[in-house]
Amino acid sequence: MSGAADLQNASPRRLFFGAGRAREDFFSRTDRSAVSAWWWTVDRGSLAAIAALALIGLIILMAAGPVAADRKGISNEFHFIVRQVVFLGPALGLAFGASLLSPLGVRRVSLAVFLVGLALLGLTLIVGPEINGAQRWLPIGPIAVQPSEFVKPAFVVMAAWMFAEQRKAPRFPGAAIAFGLYVVFAGLLAAQPDYGQTLLVTAVWLTLFFIAGQPWIWIAGFLGLSSVAAFIAYAHVPHVASRIDRFLDPSSGDNYQPEVALKAIEAGGPLGRGPGEGVVKHHLPDAHTDYIFAVAGEEYGLIAGLVLIVLFGTIVMRAYARALGQTSPFAQLAACGLATMIGVQAFINMGVSLSLLPAKGMTLPFVSYGGSSLLATALTFGFLLALTRRRPHGRRRSDFV
Repeated sequence: MSGAADLQNASPRRLFFGAGRAREDFFSRTDRSAVSAWWWTVDRGSLAAIAALALIGLIILMAAGPVAADRKGISNEFHFIVRQVVFLGPALGLAFGASLLSPLGVRRVSLAVFLVGLALLGLTLIVGPEINGAQRWLPIGPIAVQPSEFVKPAFVVMAAWMFAEQRKAPRFPGAAIAFGLYVVFAGLLAAQPDYGQTLLVTAVWLTLFFIAGQPWIWIAGFLGLSSVAAFIAYAHVPHVASRIDRFLDPSSGDNYQPEVALKAIEAGGPLGRGPGEGVVKHHLPDAHTDYIFAVAGEEYGLIAGLVLIVLFGTIVMRAYARALGQTSPFAQLAACGLATMIGVQAFINMGVSLSLLPAKGMTLPFVSYGGSSLLATALTFGFLLALTRRRPHGRRRSDFV
Protein backbone atom coordinates (compact mmCIF):
# COMPACT_ATOMS: atom_id res chain seq x y z
CA MET A 1 0.00 0.00 0.00
CA SER A 2 2.78 2.38 0.87
CA GLY A 3 4.35 1.81 -2.55
CA ALA A 4 1.04 2.56 -4.27
CA ALA A 5 0.63 5.67 -2.13
CA ASP A 6 4.13 6.84 -3.00
CA LEU A 7 3.38 6.29 -6.66
CA GLN A 8 0.11 8.20 -6.40
CA ASN A 9 1.72 11.15 -4.59
CA ALA A 10 4.77 11.30 -6.81
CA SER A 11 5.08 14.34 -9.07
CA PRO A 12 5.07 13.86 -12.85
CA ARG A 13 8.62 15.28 -12.94
CA ARG A 14 9.79 12.62 -10.46
CA LEU A 15 7.99 9.84 -12.33
CA PHE A 16 9.56 10.87 -15.62
CA PHE A 17 13.12 11.50 -14.48
CA GLY A 18 13.22 8.92 -11.70
CA ALA A 19 14.87 9.27 -8.31
CA GLY A 20 17.86 11.45 -7.62
CA ARG A 21 18.04 15.18 -6.93
CA ALA A 22 19.91 16.05 -10.13
CA ARG A 23 17.31 14.33 -12.29
CA GLU A 24 14.40 15.39 -10.09
CA ASP A 25 14.88 19.08 -10.84
CA PHE A 26 16.91 20.01 -13.89
CA PHE A 27 17.55 23.56 -12.60
CA SER A 28 17.15 23.13 -8.86
CA ARG A 29 17.16 26.28 -6.75
CA THR A 30 19.71 24.57 -4.49
CA ASP A 31 22.05 24.01 -7.43
CA ARG A 32 24.97 26.44 -7.06
CA SER A 33 26.28 26.16 -10.62
CA ALA A 34 26.61 29.28 -12.75
CA VAL A 35 24.08 28.05 -15.31
CA SER A 36 21.47 27.21 -12.66
CA ALA A 37 21.97 30.60 -10.98
CA TRP A 38 21.60 32.24 -14.39
CA TRP A 39 18.35 30.41 -15.11
CA TRP A 40 16.71 31.50 -11.85
CA THR A 41 17.79 35.15 -12.14
CA VAL A 42 17.59 35.96 -15.86
CA ASP A 43 14.53 37.60 -17.41
CA ARG A 44 13.00 34.58 -19.11
CA GLY A 45 10.26 36.68 -20.71
CA SER A 46 12.84 38.72 -22.63
CA LEU A 47 14.80 35.54 -23.32
CA ALA A 48 11.73 34.02 -25.01
CA ALA A 49 11.14 37.21 -27.03
CA ILE A 50 14.75 37.21 -28.25
CA ALA A 51 14.51 33.56 -29.30
CA ALA A 52 11.25 34.32 -31.12
CA LEU A 53 12.91 37.17 -33.04
CA ALA A 54 15.74 34.88 -34.15
CA LEU A 55 13.26 32.24 -35.34
CA ILE A 56 11.09 34.77 -37.17
CA GLY A 57 14.19 36.18 -38.86
CA LEU A 58 15.05 32.75 -40.27
CA ILE A 59 11.49 32.18 -41.48
CA ILE A 60 11.34 35.51 -43.31
CA LEU A 61 14.83 35.03 -44.72
CA MET A 62 13.66 31.73 -46.22
CA ALA A 63 11.47 33.88 -48.49
CA ALA A 64 13.82 36.83 -49.16
CA GLY A 65 17.17 35.01 -49.19
CA PRO A 66 16.88 32.95 -52.43
CA VAL A 67 15.76 35.97 -54.45
CA ALA A 68 18.63 38.06 -53.06
CA ALA A 69 21.11 35.31 -53.97
CA ASP A 70 19.76 35.13 -57.51
CA ARG A 71 19.94 38.92 -57.87
CA LYS A 72 23.60 38.90 -56.84
CA GLY A 73 24.45 36.04 -59.18
CA ILE A 74 25.09 33.48 -56.42
CA SER A 75 24.47 29.94 -57.62
CA ASN A 76 23.45 28.61 -54.19
CA GLU A 77 19.96 29.95 -53.56
CA PHE A 78 20.29 29.18 -49.86
CA HIS A 79 23.53 31.18 -49.55
CA PHE A 80 22.14 33.88 -47.24
CA ILE A 81 20.08 31.43 -45.22
CA VAL A 82 23.07 29.16 -44.60
CA ARG A 83 25.27 32.10 -43.63
CA GLN A 84 22.63 33.40 -41.24
CA VAL A 85 22.38 29.99 -39.57
CA VAL A 86 26.18 29.79 -39.36
CA PHE A 87 26.34 33.18 -37.64
CA LEU A 88 23.28 32.52 -35.48
CA GLY A 89 24.99 29.75 -33.49
CA PRO A 90 27.95 31.92 -32.35
CA ALA A 91 25.55 34.83 -31.84
CA LEU A 92 23.37 32.87 -29.42
CA GLY A 93 26.51 31.63 -27.67
CA LEU A 94 27.79 35.21 -27.41
CA ALA A 95 24.45 36.39 -25.98
CA PHE A 96 24.46 33.58 -23.43
CA GLY A 97 28.07 34.19 -22.42
CA ALA A 98 27.52 37.93 -22.05
CA SER A 99 24.36 37.34 -19.99
CA LEU A 100 26.44 35.37 -17.45
CA LEU A 101 28.56 38.44 -16.70
CA SER A 102 28.31 40.49 -13.54
CA PRO A 103 27.86 44.27 -13.87
CA LEU A 104 31.61 44.60 -13.29
CA GLY A 105 32.23 42.05 -16.05
CA VAL A 106 29.94 43.99 -18.40
CA ARG A 107 31.97 47.15 -17.76
CA ARG A 108 35.29 45.40 -18.36
CA VAL A 109 34.17 43.74 -21.59
CA SER A 110 32.60 46.99 -22.81
CA LEU A 111 35.79 48.92 -22.15
CA ALA A 112 37.80 46.44 -24.22
CA VAL A 113 35.23 46.37 -27.04
CA PHE A 114 34.97 50.17 -27.05
CA LEU A 115 38.73 50.76 -27.32
CA VAL A 116 39.28 48.06 -29.96
CA GLY A 117 36.17 49.17 -31.84
CA LEU A 118 37.28 52.81 -32.00
CA ALA A 119 40.66 51.71 -33.37
CA LEU A 120 38.92 49.61 -36.03
CA LEU A 121 36.60 52.51 -36.88
CA GLY A 122 39.63 54.71 -37.50
CA LEU A 123 41.22 51.97 -39.58
CA THR A 124 38.03 51.61 -41.61
CA LEU A 125 38.32 55.25 -42.68
CA ILE A 126 41.82 54.54 -43.98
CA VAL A 127 41.69 51.11 -45.63
CA GLY A 128 37.97 50.28 -45.73
CA PRO A 129 36.40 49.90 -49.19
CA GLU A 130 34.01 52.61 -50.30
CA ILE A 131 30.50 51.20 -50.81
CA ASN A 132 27.72 53.54 -51.95
CA GLY A 133 29.82 56.54 -51.00
CA ALA A 134 30.58 55.38 -47.44
CA GLN A 135 33.41 53.55 -45.67
CA ARG A 136 31.74 51.44 -42.99
CA TRP A 137 33.15 47.95 -43.55
CA LEU A 138 36.53 46.48 -42.72
CA PRO A 139 37.56 43.28 -44.55
CA ILE A 140 38.96 40.74 -42.06
CA GLY A 141 39.86 37.51 -43.83
CA PRO A 142 36.86 36.09 -45.70
CA ILE A 143 34.33 38.30 -43.92
CA ALA A 144 33.59 42.02 -43.72
CA VAL A 145 33.00 43.54 -40.29
CA GLN A 146 31.15 46.76 -39.48
CA PRO A 147 32.96 47.97 -36.32
CA SER A 148 30.35 50.60 -35.45
CA GLU A 149 27.79 47.86 -34.71
CA PHE A 150 29.96 46.52 -31.88
CA VAL A 151 30.94 49.94 -30.55
CA LYS A 152 27.29 50.94 -30.02
CA PRO A 153 26.48 48.68 -27.03
CA ALA A 154 29.92 49.25 -25.56
CA PHE A 155 29.45 53.02 -25.86
CA VAL A 156 26.09 52.86 -24.07
CA VAL A 157 27.63 50.90 -21.19
CA MET A 158 30.62 53.26 -20.95
CA ALA A 159 28.44 56.37 -20.91
CA ALA A 160 26.13 54.83 -18.29
CA TRP A 161 29.19 53.97 -16.19
CA MET A 162 30.39 57.58 -16.24
CA PHE A 163 26.96 58.98 -15.34
CA ALA A 164 26.67 56.45 -12.51
CA GLU A 165 30.09 57.38 -11.12
CA GLN A 166 29.00 61.01 -10.98
CA ARG A 167 25.88 59.96 -9.09
CA LYS A 168 28.11 58.33 -6.46
CA ALA A 169 30.68 61.16 -6.38
CA PRO A 170 29.15 64.46 -7.58
CA ARG A 171 32.57 66.03 -8.04
CA PHE A 172 33.56 63.34 -10.55
CA PRO A 173 33.20 64.75 -14.12
CA GLY A 174 31.18 61.79 -15.34
CA ALA A 175 28.85 63.79 -17.61
CA ALA A 176 31.80 65.56 -19.22
CA ILE A 177 33.60 62.26 -19.88
CA ALA A 178 30.41 60.72 -21.27
CA PHE A 179 30.02 63.69 -23.57
CA GLY A 180 33.62 63.30 -24.71
CA LEU A 181 32.98 59.62 -25.52
CA TYR A 182 29.92 60.66 -27.51
CA VAL A 183 31.82 63.31 -29.48
CA VAL A 184 34.55 60.84 -30.45
CA PHE A 185 32.16 58.07 -31.46
CA ALA A 186 29.65 60.32 -33.24
CA GLY A 187 32.49 62.08 -35.03
CA LEU A 188 33.84 58.81 -36.40
CA LEU A 189 30.34 57.78 -37.50
CA ALA A 190 29.78 61.09 -39.29
CA ALA A 191 33.16 60.75 -41.01
CA GLN A 192 32.16 57.43 -42.65
CA PRO A 193 29.53 58.96 -43.22
CA ASP A 194 26.69 57.20 -41.37
CA TYR A 195 24.22 59.83 -40.26
CA GLY A 196 21.53 57.34 -39.35
CA GLN A 197 23.74 55.62 -36.77
CA THR A 198 24.85 59.06 -35.57
CA LEU A 199 21.21 60.00 -34.99
CA LEU A 200 20.60 56.71 -33.16
CA VAL A 201 23.62 57.18 -30.88
CA THR A 202 22.60 60.78 -30.19
CA ALA A 203 19.08 59.74 -29.19
CA VAL A 204 20.39 57.07 -26.82
CA TRP A 205 22.96 59.41 -25.28
CA LEU A 206 20.32 62.09 -24.65
CA THR A 207 18.09 59.44 -23.05
CA LEU A 208 20.89 58.47 -20.67
CA PHE A 209 21.56 62.14 -19.97
CA PHE A 210 17.90 62.63 -19.06
CA ILE A 211 17.55 59.47 -16.94
CA ALA A 212 20.78 60.30 -15.08
CA GLY A 213 19.05 63.40 -13.72
CA GLN A 214 21.19 66.04 -15.39
CA PRO A 215 19.95 69.67 -15.26
CA TRP A 216 17.13 70.54 -17.62
CA ILE A 217 19.02 73.53 -18.96
CA TRP A 218 21.78 71.21 -20.19
CA ILE A 219 19.24 68.89 -21.78
CA ALA A 220 17.65 71.83 -23.59
CA GLY A 221 21.08 73.02 -24.68
CA PHE A 222 22.06 69.65 -26.14
CA LEU A 223 18.71 69.35 -27.91
CA GLY A 224 19.37 72.76 -29.41
CA LEU A 225 22.86 71.75 -30.52
CA SER A 226 21.47 68.55 -32.06
CA SER A 227 18.89 70.58 -33.98
CA VAL A 228 21.59 72.92 -35.26
CA ALA A 229 23.74 69.96 -36.32
CA ALA A 230 20.77 68.41 -38.14
CA PHE A 231 20.10 71.69 -39.96
CA ILE A 232 23.76 71.99 -40.99
CA ALA A 233 23.70 68.41 -42.32
CA TYR A 234 20.55 69.21 -44.29
CA ALA A 235 22.03 72.41 -45.70
CA HIS A 236 25.48 71.10 -46.62
CA VAL A 237 25.15 67.34 -47.22
CA PRO A 238 23.25 66.66 -50.47
CA HIS A 239 22.61 63.03 -49.57
CA VAL A 240 20.85 64.00 -46.33
CA ALA A 241 18.89 66.82 -47.97
CA SER A 242 17.75 64.52 -50.79
CA ARG A 243 16.35 61.90 -48.44
CA ILE A 244 14.51 64.43 -46.30
CA ASP A 245 13.11 66.25 -49.35
CA ARG A 246 11.89 62.99 -50.88
CA PHE A 247 10.25 62.06 -47.58
CA LEU A 248 8.45 65.40 -47.27
CA ASP A 249 7.58 65.53 -50.98
CA PRO A 250 7.71 62.09 -52.66
CA SER A 251 7.34 63.73 -56.09
CA SER A 252 10.62 65.65 -55.65
CA GLY A 253 12.81 62.65 -56.52
CA ASP A 254 13.27 58.91 -56.63
CA ASN A 255 11.27 57.38 -53.80
CA TYR A 256 11.09 53.90 -55.29
CA GLN A 257 12.12 51.64 -52.40
CA PRO A 258 9.95 53.20 -49.64
CA GLU A 259 6.93 53.32 -51.98
CA VAL A 260 7.32 49.69 -53.04
CA ALA A 261 7.78 48.60 -49.41
CA LEU A 262 4.62 50.42 -48.28
CA LYS A 263 2.56 49.05 -51.18
CA ALA A 264 3.74 45.53 -50.34
CA ILE A 265 2.63 45.89 -46.72
CA GLU A 266 -0.73 47.26 -47.87
CA ALA A 267 -1.13 44.34 -50.30
CA GLY A 268 -0.44 41.88 -47.47
CA GLY A 269 -3.58 42.94 -45.62
CA PRO A 270 -4.40 41.37 -42.25
CA LEU A 271 -3.25 37.82 -43.06
CA GLY A 272 -0.75 38.27 -45.90
CA ARG A 273 -0.41 36.72 -49.33
CA GLY A 274 1.02 33.53 -47.87
CA PRO A 275 4.54 32.12 -47.36
CA GLY A 276 6.63 32.58 -50.49
CA GLU A 277 3.88 34.42 -52.36
CA GLY A 278 5.20 37.96 -51.86
CA VAL A 279 6.57 40.00 -54.76
CA VAL A 280 8.36 42.85 -52.96
CA LYS A 281 11.50 40.73 -52.52
CA HIS A 282 11.83 40.63 -56.33
CA HIS A 283 11.91 44.43 -56.58
CA LEU A 284 13.92 45.63 -53.56
CA PRO A 285 17.67 44.92 -53.49
CA ASP A 286 17.68 45.25 -49.69
CA ALA A 287 14.60 43.11 -49.04
CA HIS A 288 16.63 40.66 -46.92
CA THR A 289 18.22 43.40 -44.81
CA ASP A 290 16.83 46.94 -44.49
CA TYR A 291 13.34 46.14 -45.85
CA ILE A 292 12.76 42.73 -44.34
CA PHE A 293 9.80 44.16 -42.40
CA ALA A 294 8.08 44.79 -45.75
CA VAL A 295 8.63 41.14 -46.73
CA ALA A 296 7.10 40.03 -43.43
CA GLY A 297 4.11 42.35 -43.85
CA GLU A 298 3.38 41.25 -47.41
CA GLU A 299 3.67 37.49 -46.89
CA TYR A 300 2.34 37.18 -43.33
CA GLY A 301 0.19 40.30 -43.07
CA LEU A 302 -0.57 42.80 -40.37
CA ILE A 303 -0.40 40.03 -37.79
CA ALA A 304 3.32 39.51 -38.46
CA GLY A 305 4.01 43.23 -38.10
CA LEU A 306 2.12 43.38 -34.82
CA VAL A 307 3.96 40.31 -33.52
CA LEU A 308 7.32 41.96 -34.25
CA ILE A 309 6.21 45.20 -32.59
CA VAL A 310 4.98 43.31 -29.51
CA LEU A 311 8.24 41.34 -29.24
CA PHE A 312 10.43 44.45 -29.40
CA GLY A 313 8.07 46.29 -27.06
CA THR A 314 8.22 43.39 -24.61
CA ILE A 315 12.02 43.47 -24.53
CA VAL A 316 12.15 47.23 -24.04
CA MET A 317 9.40 47.50 -21.42
CA ARG A 318 10.58 44.50 -19.41
CA ALA A 319 14.11 45.91 -19.39
CA TYR A 320 12.86 49.23 -18.03
CA ALA A 321 10.67 47.50 -15.45
CA ARG A 322 13.46 45.22 -14.22
CA ALA A 323 15.94 48.10 -14.18
CA LEU A 324 13.77 49.74 -11.51
CA GLY A 325 14.46 46.75 -9.25
CA GLN A 326 18.24 47.12 -9.46
CA THR A 327 20.13 48.80 -6.62
CA SER A 328 23.04 49.80 -8.84
CA PRO A 329 22.69 53.15 -10.67
CA PHE A 330 25.05 51.79 -13.32
CA ALA A 331 22.89 48.71 -13.97
CA GLN A 332 19.78 50.86 -14.13
CA LEU A 333 21.25 53.39 -16.56
CA ALA A 334 23.00 50.84 -18.78
CA ALA A 335 19.93 48.60 -19.03
CA CYS A 336 17.69 51.54 -19.94
CA GLY A 337 20.23 52.78 -22.49
CA LEU A 338 20.61 49.40 -24.18
CA ALA A 339 16.84 48.86 -24.26
CA THR A 340 16.35 52.32 -25.76
CA MET A 341 18.92 51.59 -28.47
CA ILE A 342 17.17 48.34 -29.42
CA GLY A 343 13.76 50.00 -29.46
CA VAL A 344 14.82 53.07 -31.45
CA GLN A 345 16.67 50.98 -34.05
CA ALA A 346 13.64 48.72 -34.52
CA PHE A 347 11.38 51.78 -34.74
CA ILE A 348 13.58 53.36 -37.43
CA ASN A 349 13.68 50.17 -39.51
CA MET A 350 9.92 49.61 -39.36
CA GLY A 351 9.17 53.32 -39.74
CA VAL A 352 11.10 53.48 -43.02
CA SER A 353 9.19 50.50 -44.43
CA LEU A 354 5.93 52.20 -43.45
CA SER A 355 7.05 55.55 -44.96
CA LEU A 356 6.83 57.16 -41.53
CA LEU A 357 10.50 58.15 -41.61
CA PRO A 358 13.01 59.17 -44.29
CA ALA A 359 14.80 56.26 -45.97
CA LYS A 360 17.74 55.03 -43.90
CA GLY A 361 19.70 51.83 -44.17
CA MET A 362 19.31 50.23 -40.75
CA THR A 363 18.75 46.57 -39.93
CA LEU A 364 15.94 45.13 -37.83
CA PRO A 365 17.72 43.64 -34.78
CA PHE A 366 18.02 39.84 -34.85
CA VAL A 367 15.68 39.63 -37.86
CA SER A 368 17.56 41.17 -40.81
CA TYR A 369 20.35 39.30 -42.54
CA GLY A 370 23.90 40.30 -41.59
CA GLY A 371 26.77 38.71 -39.69
CA SER A 372 28.09 41.85 -37.98
CA SER A 373 24.59 43.03 -37.14
CA LEU A 374 23.63 39.63 -35.73
CA LEU A 375 26.71 39.28 -33.53
CA ALA A 376 26.57 42.88 -32.31
CA THR A 377 22.85 42.58 -31.51
CA ALA A 378 23.58 39.36 -29.62
CA LEU A 379 26.19 41.20 -27.56
CA THR A 380 23.65 43.95 -26.85
CA PHE A 381 20.99 41.45 -25.77
CA GLY A 382 23.56 39.59 -23.64
CA PHE A 383 24.57 42.77 -21.82
CA LEU A 384 20.91 43.65 -21.30
CA LEU A 385 20.07 40.24 -19.85
CA ALA A 386 23.12 40.40 -17.57
CA LEU A 387 22.22 43.83 -16.22
CA THR A 388 18.55 42.97 -15.57
CA ARG A 389 19.15 39.71 -13.73
CA ARG A 390 17.74 39.46 -10.21
CA ARG A 391 20.55 39.80 -7.72
CA PRO A 392 20.75 39.19 -3.95
CA HIS A 393 19.58 42.12 -1.84
CA GLY A 394 18.20 43.69 -5.02
CA ARG A 395 15.52 45.79 -3.32
CA ARG A 396 14.73 49.11 -4.89
CA ARG A 397 16.15 52.23 -3.22
CA SER A 398 14.44 55.57 -3.75
CA ASP A 399 17.72 57.52 -3.95
CA PHE A 400 18.72 55.67 -7.13
CA VAL A 401 17.56 56.29 -10.67
